[in-house]
Order: sequence, then structure tokens, then C-alpha cells
Amino acid sequence: MIVGLVAMMAISTDLYLPSLPAIARDLRVSVADTQLTLSAFLVGIAFGQLAMGPLSDRFGRRPVLAGGTLLYTLASIGCAFAASIDVLVALRVAQAIGACAGIVVGRAVLRDVHHGPQLARTLALVASAMSVMPAVGPILGGFVEASVGWRWNFAILTLFGGTLFAAVALRLPETNAMRDPQALRPARIMSNFLGFLGSRSYMRYALATAFGYCALFSFISGSSFVFIDVLGLRPQTYGFVFAFAVFGYFLGTRAAAMLVPRLGIDGTLSWSGLVMTLGGLAGLAVAATHVLAPGDATAPLLTLAVAIFTIGFGICIPTAQAGSIGPYPEKAGAASALLGFLQTACAAVVGALVGHFHDGTPVPMAASIALASIASMLGFRLLAARK
Repeated sequence: MIVGLVAMMAISTDLYLPSLPAIARDLRVSVADTQLTLSAFLVGIAFGQLAMGPLSDRFGRRPVLAGGTLLYTLASIGCAFAASIDVLVALRVAQAIGACAGIVVGRAVLRDVHHGPQLARTLALVASAMSVMPAVGPILGGFVEASVGWRWNFAILTLFGGTLFAAVALRLPETNAMRDPQALRPARIMSNFLGFLGSRSYMRYALATAFGYCALFSFISGSSFVFIDVLGLRPQTYGFVFAFAVFGYFLGTRAAAMLVPRLGIDGTLSWSGLVMTLGGLAGLAVAATHVLAPGDATAPLLTLAVAIFTIGFGICIPTAQAGSIGPYPEKAGAASALLGFLQTACAAVVGALVGHFHDGTPVPMAASIALASIASMLGFRLLAARK
């Protein structure tokens, strides 16, 4: 159940990625306008998390998850029938607000029952399991798009959300044994958030995840246009390209589960930054080479470079999340909410910029992945260096 809840954002973005060019054609809008359905979803995730975390600290995890999954299901129904890009964007925001309950509160549930290296290992194992969803999502979405059209991808999301709502309502026990009656007071919320932002320990992990997500969503928002429109792959083939990148993420999460007990959280994150940067720079080199000398090797080489990046990303994310929320058992919801806000807000901005600078080549996407990977590594290292 937690795997499904935490994966709500991933499946909601990855399933319909092969349909982005078709949505642009069907609704007669530009690439940048179509990518607003991604960026708006991330904005909804970012701001929704700021509310869901304190709500779960005050009222418990179960009621917040039930309400969030119900809202997600209803919004998914609306997306399937959207007649214009403006309506689709608005419904994606509503869908995101529901999804963020699963992301924030799902992590808080894990923090309620685990701590320290065990929390990092558990988050890594959950990330490994949930990687199946974004791996299958683009493949399934590509075949659905080719067979019956993009609207049916949102019908699948409706079924996914309804199943999670039923599971939460019928099976999830309440795990928050330290409810805070003051958690929703504005002064308490601001005090918590400002305390996190002023903590060098919290922020070094938060920056690692935030910039890591910027790099990931550079790929998510730009890859369908790069691989389908620029490099000429079919939507079904693109799904397998995306799945290969997700397989790299799976390998990274498995590596994290093995490395954390041996190297600790900080030692594991040091390695993840190097791997992410290596993959990002390799992808940029491939993209630049394609501009100078286009060839059939660009797609497989770019896919390989992205997979190297996602290995590092898979090591980074569960490890950094454990490092950031682990020290705050009494306000795990708020700590998880701010972490989610930072990573998704930054990713939304970068995703929109990738669409804005799309120039018919792979360079803007690849450059964004490389720069964000370097920023993730440097943010973690520089804050650690200063006392």
C-alpha cells in the first residue's frame, strides 16, 4: 500500500508521457503549453504537501490519505474528459493535491515505524518496489496512446486512485501515535518550516533531493519530445527507452539499501552525486555530438547516459530523504512536507524551462540534467564543509 501511495506522483507523470505530442496535436497547443500539464501538476504537489504534512501531524495519517486518494480519483475522471488545455491543467492541479497526500503521508507512515539507517534502508526498498510502476507506465501508456488515445491513460489513473482509496479505507491502521494538537496553528507551521530551513543538516539533504529531482524532471518533461519528435522513435519504443532509465533507478535504490549499512548516509550520498554527475555530463556530450553530426547512435547512447544518471538518482533520493526527516519523529509530516515542496517546486520550474528552451535538439534537456546533477552534488558537499 505504501509503495502505491508514494508512487502516485511517478505514475501520474510517467503513464501519459508518450501522449504529450498527441495532446499537443489534439488540443492544438504548443509544446510549452502541453508541458504545463506537467509543471502545473508539480506546482500542485509542491504546495499541497505544505498542507498535507501538518494535517497528518494533527489528525493522523489515515484520514488525510483517504481524503487525498478520493480527490485524486475524482480529478482523474475529469482529466479523461477535458476539452481544452486550460481545463486539463486545472484538473492536473487538483489531481496533484490529492496525490501529494500519498507522497508526504506515505513517507511519514514509514518514519512512524522506522528510524536511522533502518529508515533509509526501508525507503530504499520501497523505492525499489515502486520503480516497477514508472517502468511499466510509459510502456503501457505508449500502447494505450497508439491503440485508443491519450484520454484512456487518465482512465487507468482513475482505476489506480480508486484502488488506493479502497485500500486505505479498509486496510490502513493509524500509525501516528504523537499527534500534535498545535500542528495547524500558523505560528507553529512557520516555526517548524523556518527551523528546517535554518538547519544546515536538514538543508544539505534537502538540496541533494531538490536538485536531483530537477535533473529527473528535465528528462521527464523533455524526453518524449526529444526521443519521439527529434530522434524519430515510435511512442511504443519510447516507452522501452523510459523503462531502461527506470531500471537504472531500480539498480540505484537496490545499491542504496546495500551501501547505507556499510557507508552510512553521508558516505552513500557522496557516491550518488558522483554517479549522477557522470551520467549528466555523458548525456550532454552525446547531445552536443548529435547537433554536430546526427546519427542513429544518438538514441541508444543518450538512453545509456540517462540510465547512469538514474542509478545515482536512485542511490540519492531514499538516502537523502532518510537523512532529512529521520531526526524529527514528532514532526515527521512537516519535515516530509517541506522536503517535498522544495524538490517539486524546483522541478516544476526546471520542467517549464526545458519546454521553453526546446529548440528541436536534445541539448536543452541534456544540459539541464547535467547542471542539476552538479548542483545536487555541490549543495550536499558545500553545506557539509561549513560548520
